Amino acid sequence: MEAVAKLKNYPTSPRRMRLLADEIRGIGVEKALALLEHHPQHSAMPLFKLLKSAINNWEQKNEGKSAADAGLVVKTLFVDGARSIKRMLPAPQGRAYRVRKRSNHVTLIVDVKN
Repeated sequence: MEAVAKLKNYPTSPRRMRLLADEIRGIGVEKALALLEHHPQHSAMPLFKLLKSAINNWEQKNEGKSAADAGLVVKTLFVDGARSIKRMLPAPQGRAYRVRKRSNHVTLIVDVKN
């Protein structure tokens, strides 16, 4: 039985978050937690918390079974773009440049390895 956790409107670009998501997709949750805990990238901490949340959701669904004994893996992990905040940056000669501050939605699904 799978469990889902979602992170919405996290203020970092989807491209940066996907680089980290690609590293943990398809591996065991213990290995993924260890990798995210010591990763230098800024997006690692919210993904670490999201993975912990998905593990807890799985344990609640399965009435107290331990996730370590079950051999959970990160089954699906995808990052979608969310709203972009548009700002203006002053430029020379009276011009202005558009700055798009991007954000993303992350969906993480854990399941028992078959």
